[in-house]
Amino acid sequence: MTKAERVYYDQRAPEYDDFYLGTGSFASRVRPGWHAEVEALIGCLRELKMSPVLDVACGTGFLTRHLPGRMVAADQSMEMLRIARERLRGDLIESDALQLPFRAGAFACALAGHFYGHLNEESRERFLAEARRVAARLLVIDAAWREGVAPEEVQERVLQDGSHHRVYKRYFTPQQLMDELGGGEVLFAGRWFVAVLV
Repeated sequence: MTKAERVYYDQRAPEYDDFYLGTGSFASRVRPGWHAEVEALIGCLRELKMSPVLDVACGTGFLTRHLPGRMVAADQSMEMLRIARERLRGDLIESDALQLPFRAGAFACALAGHFYGHLNEESRERFLAEARRVAARLLVIDAAWREGVAPEEVQERVLQDGSHHRVYKRYFTPQQLMDELGGGEVLFAGRWFVAVLV
């Protein structure tokens, strides 16, 4: 993670959950079916019968808290982890997602929620190698591609404190994500989210 990215995620931490909840700067966005998809996605996580799970780049733990088994949550942002500590029951670790501090095969599954889509090609390869090293399976949850959205772009994001940040972002069809991950099964495919387990 670059210094600029670290600053962005630390500054975004207090408002990160607004993305899922449709509050704050997301309150005025028209996202038909959004809340139903968030609930369906949470339902998928609650049904995950693997343990222990490593949540890589866990953010505030909004999704992580719905995992039913043992879990470890990791993130490079101390501000994200500060919020996650208030809601998660497992271990939380400050860690680089591209250099995970765990032994090979330590986890049944690695979860990457809205992280994979921010990685450039080189970082994607490094992340996938690390995730496959530490976990038997990988669950990627990310933004679904839809009509009118560029599949890849650099977004200008403005936080509530007025700061501006440039963020690399990709959107996926279920098939595209499966192809990149080398197969797997689609656990969720909606207008807003896609989840593939490989």
